Amino acid sequence: MHRPTMNHCRIALMTLALLLSPLALQAQDMPSFNLTIKAGRFYPETVEVPANTKFRLLIKNEGPGPEEFESIELRKEKVLAPGASSFLIFQPLKQGTYKFFGDFHPDTAQGRFVAK
Repeated sequence: MHRPTMNHCRIALMTLALLLSPLALQAQDMPSFNLTIKAGRFYPETVEVPANTKFRLLIKNEGPGPEEFESIELRKEKVLAPGASSFLIFQPLKQGTYKFFGDFHPDTAQGRFVAK
């Protein structure tokens, strides 16, 4: 049985790093937008994003309870416990308005993306 040497391991790690580096660079170039959930509301309620551009939404739930970001028309959802942070990646949106809501507080947690 052949055992990999330290050089084989280094070469494998360097190859993996080279393969993943374009993905990391692409993620850094992607515009990011912040959305905070607090007491059953989204802040800001309107998030302006560039049309026809892939983007990242950084979500933080400041509590006091859990909340779910959900957009039926964009087919996205994410449940966050109080104090949790996460993100979602959105494919390019055409110009327009796209609604989202909090499934735990649907009457007060209302928001929208405006793609311009």
